[in-house]
Amino acid sequence: MAERKVRVRFAPSPTGPLHIGGVRTALYNYLFARQHGGTMILRIEDTDSNRFVPGAEDYINEALDWLGIGIDEGVRQGGNYGPYRQSERRDIYHTYVKQLLDSGKAYIAFDTPQELEQKRKQVKNFQYDATTRMTMRNSLSLPAEQVKALVDGGENYVVRFMVEPGRDVVVHDLLRGDVTINSSILDDKVLYKKADDLPTYHLANIVDDHLMQVSHVIRGEEWLPSAPLHVLLYEAFGWADTMPAFVHLPLLLKPDGKGKLSKRDGDRLGFPVFPLDWTDPATGEVSSGYREAGYLPQAVVNFLALLGWNPGDDREFMTMEELTRDFSFAHCSKSGAKFDFEKAKWFNHEYLLHTPDAELARDFKPLLAQHVDVARYSDDYIVAAVASVKNRINFLKDLWPNAHFYFEAPTEYNAKDVRKRWKDDTPRLLTELIAILETQDFDNVESTEQAVMHWIDGNGIHKGNLMNAMRLTVVGECKGPGMFDITKILGKQETIARIKRGIDTIKPEAAQ
Repeated sequence: MAERKVRVRFAPSPTGPLHIGGVRTALYNYLFARQHGGTMILRIEDTDSNRFVPGAEDYINEALDWLGIGIDEGVRQGGNYGPYRQSERRDIYHTYVKQLLDSGKAYIAFDTPQELEQKRKQVKNFQYDATTRMTMRNSLSLPAEQVKALVDGGENYVVRFMVEPGRDVVVHDLLRGDVTINSSILDDKVLYKKADDLPTYHLANIVDDHLMQVSHVIRGEEWLPSAPLHVLLYEAFGWADTMPAFVHLPLLLKPDGKGKLSKRDGDRLGFPVFPLDWTDPATGEVSSGYREAGYLPQAVVNFLALLGWNPGDDREFMTMEELTRDFSFAHCSKSGAKFDFEKAKWFNHEYLLHTPDAELARDFKPLLAQHVDVARYSDDYIVAAVASVKNRINFLKDLWPNAHFYFEAPTEYNAKDVRKRWKDDTPRLLTELIAILETQDFDNVESTEQAVMHWIDGNGIHKGNLMNAMRLTVVGECKGPGMFDITKILGKQETIARIKRGIDTIKPEAAQ
């Protein structure tokens, strides 16, 4: 038999923003598909009409686009196996619900929510299964004429799958090996609800995966308990030979490793758990996203890929191409991965360091324009300013706090630095320093620094105090890049003007 073409699907529900754990599932599907020259499908599983949230589907598509997780078939892309939105596949599901009913693999149940609740009160740990189904109101326990009358009369009902007890069901998982569950612990799951004329997840995803010729189902481990039921459904339809391979990925855990990562963890510790900002249409509450927080998409991808997988060596910095080439389930963890949000910042920092200065400057311009008239500065000047501070930033938004002094001369001076560094003889020494600087070529950083250091050493001047005093006048505080790297970018005229202004302005007694 010829090897199947790899076809994978990411199948989120449009019930709110896409969780970062879902993003990782999408990424692993994408890497596996690309590695094998396969197809990546995006299917929108909107069969739970009660939980549908407007805007969620667009959010999913926008998030995947931003991250570079390319979709080959889907609602937007089209394809030969559509529709790709489950609510548009009702007629398809009707066919397969009828097939299960006609073959005796499923049955109609009329129990109301109130009746089910009453039964739960009467029977401890009640489960709708082989031991209880004949005590309930369904097509197995009621006469055929009554069943027909109820259906014809418009009675609400559900269709349940009939699980035969006492059988070991084996789920072949590429990550976890064979997982065996005895069917006696499974309940007769609802497959279809007449109330909204839609199937449940269990039926819809089996039918869709089969009809879309999905070869591998790669999803979170929260679906592992449902996998035996899915195996039984494939068998009931006669599709066991083309059943996809299963991979159940480990959970993303809270930073302390105790439980599944949630939005509350992000709110409490100050990091996003969604790829993009999300505004709840019902409450107006805004949840932060990685994009708006200033993360680069390639940094988020790199970070997520290594949560639950490793390349088999100590590499951490990996492009999408490298991830695609090296990804394998053999190096996936079976246990949950702690979400280290500080590591996410580190990845972003590394990616910013590797971003060309001109590209970073281009992206910085809109932020810069919020503070100054960008037209006053040449592209080369902005690039030089950005290049000098990029090793100090974790996010693009950090550029202004770290580089603002290139675009605005200080009008205030850090009081703590003034108290520590500004001495009685500082104005005199800075005036002498100006005379040295006026003779220098500021483009030659090394020569300028040597000339200043020669003068400092030759006159027994306290280097720390004087250089920090100079920095105070030029920057406004005692931090920043190398002093002579700063003066090269600012130029001789601006540097000397700032030192003179500092001499005239800084009053150490005011900082007491």
